[in-house]
Order: sequence, then C-alpha cells, then structure tokens
Amino acid sequence: MSNKIPMTADGYTRLQEELKRLKTIDRPAIIRAIAEARDHGDLSENAEYHAARERQSFIEGRVMELEDKIARAEVIDVSKLSGSKVIKFGATVKLADEETDEEQVFQIVGEDEADISQGLLSVTSPLARALIGKGTGESVEVTTPRGAKSYEVVTVDFR
Repeated sequence: MSNKIPMTADGYTRLQEELKRLKTIDRPAIIRAIAEARDHGDLSENAEYHAARERQSFIEGRVMELEDKIARAEVIDVSKLSGSKVIKFGATVKLADEETDEEQVFQIVGEDEADISQGLLSVTSPLARALIGKGTGESVEVTTPRGAKSYEVVTVDFR
C-alpha cells in the first residue's frame, strides 16, 4: 500500500515541471553526451563517458522518484480550507517569538516543497508538528537546535 504524500498545488506543479524537464531536455542531452563520449574511443579511460553515465544514472533515479511522488501525491486545495481557524496542512501562519516579539510567516507544506528561506515549512518539521491543531492566540513551545523557543500564533490563514 503506497502512502499518499500531501502537497499544495504549487508543489505538485513544480514536481511535474521538473519531471518534464528531465524527460524532454536532460535525458536526451545525456544520451547525446554518452554517444559523443563513446565516439572518443577507449571507454575504460574515458572520463567524459563515465561522468555522463553517472549523470544518466542520477537522472533516471530522479525520474523514478518523481514519478512515484506524483503518483502518490494528494494535492490539497488550500483555498477550500479557509473556514478553518485551526492550523492544519496548507495553513499560512504568522507567529510572534514570545521573547523578542519578532514576527515570522510560514506556510505549512509537504516535505518536497519545504524551503525555509521562502517561508515554506515542512509538515514533518518539529515547529509544524507543534502548530498543527492550534489556533490564533495559542502558544507553542518548540525545541530548536538553539534551545526551546515559544511562539504565539498571531494569525491563521488559508490562501
């Protein structure tokens, strides 16, 4: 039984675009590179050939991984969750650090979409797990690499 992988529509689209690029651009390019390297003679000492075969192996592995993730994707339409005031997958949450009052905004997304520099927080991260089920005004405490931190949930939004 294959587990579903929750993701936003944006994350799903990004996976599909990467798969399309690998199949239509990267795969044909690496096949050409292998053919060219083969034309250079002795394969045992041909660095270009070995590098190209390694790259081909990576591409084929990534294609299989993406096809699997796309097949198991459970795309969550975040806009349909807008009535909820409780944090769950897809929520955009504004948090205030209870010590510094510094505010940060995160969207809780699937593991493959997470990019903390873009404010995209993996649903499997300790902070996201602590936030799930909480609402506006509630506090969460999370153990971070720099020690325990407390946040207050300022807003919960689904966009």
